Amino acid sequence: MPVFPRTDSLTNKLKAEAKRLGFDFVGVTKPAPPAHYARYTNWLAQGHHAKMEYLATERAQYRRFDPRHILPLCESILVLGASYAHPGPHVPAPIGHGKIASYAWGDDYHNVLPERMQALVTFLEQETGAPVPNRWYTDTGPILERELAQQAGLGWVGKNGCLIHPQAGSTFFIAEILLGIPLDADQPFSTDHCGTCTRCLEACPTECILPDRTLDANRCISYLTIENKGEIPIKLRPKIEDWAFGCDICQQVCPWTIRFGANPTFDAFQPRFPVPAALTEELALTPQAFNRKFKHHPVKRAKRRGYLRNVCVVLGNQRDTSAVGALIAALHDFEPLIRGHAAWALGQIGTPDALGALEIALQGETDPVVRREIQDAQNSAQR
Repeated sequence: MPVFPRTDSLTNKLKAEAKRLGFDFVGVTKPAPPAHYARYTNWLAQGHHAKMEYLATERAQYRRFDPRHILPLCESILVLGASYAHPGPHVPAPIGHGKIASYAWGDDYHNVLPERMQALVTFLEQETGAPVPNRWYTDTGPILERELAQQAGLGWVGKNGCLIHPQAGSTFFIAEILLGIPLDADQPFSTDHCGTCTRCLEACPTECILPDRTLDANRCISYLTIENKGEIPIKLRPKIEDWAFGCDICQQVCPWTIRFGANPTFDAFQPRFPVPAALTEELALTPQAFNRKFKHHPVKRAKRRGYLRNVCVVLGNQRDTSAVGALIAALHDFEPLIRGHAAWALGQIGTPDALGALEIALQGETDPVVRREIQDAQNSAQR
């Protein structure tokens, strides 16, 4: 049985190393069943997880019920926070451009944070002189990470469902390392500083924010433009506004993020491309060009067909007549999902050349879903 150093000394050293590696916030909590686990199961029962069925499996629920179902030897959980770019105020993008959620302005955090978490485990094992059982995640494991972060003293869960740090707002990634070693736990963050403020609820275009501080993913712009792999429901397309990937609105209007939101510590999270994106240029991306441009970038999660689907919706919402040519080209893309949403956008713009292109496309289109989209677009343009 290895003899570990004093927990206070070891905890302080580990926190200092986490800060040296670039993490902005560090806290420790003990493994225990989450206090708000029933909120999670009720969220699932209401179908608010949309088509993210992996969240609702029996195994996923079992493991989220207690971190020790993931790591039986778990004695402590190190919770980390890493800031990403501040999204700035909630203002429309220029016509012809679309907004990308600020967490996705830089490299994919799934490719950046694990290396640092592994380095922390290595540091810990060097300090103890013995292997330490561990599991680490950053939005990748079956745990209720915002609740863990609150228990580790990093902030409170706001009305928009985000974890809010009192000196940084909510624009930071959360990561956690389950450790089979005792550490000194921090005091949970026990106060709620949202007060009577309801700005996030009032600003959400789709009204997806629920009273119990969860979201109905079926209506969430982030879900619809990233996790959703199929059509965006027609009635929700106008509410996407100018968001080509993700959404920052509920954070942009939050007083805590407006006042305290910080810029990223990690260079990897600095913007890689001009934001907002020039949409007709995006529509011209071939599969190869898309993969090159978004290698190691969060936008790749939506895949080309999902991202260009979103781009079409934004152009349709903007009624951008200068985009008609690019949308006509997209109307003949090899991906039915892109063709269908390009048809919708052309119907929203409704110029003679847009409507003529729809009529020509209908004559040669064989996909029944795309044919329906074209016909609906024609009908909407006539009203």
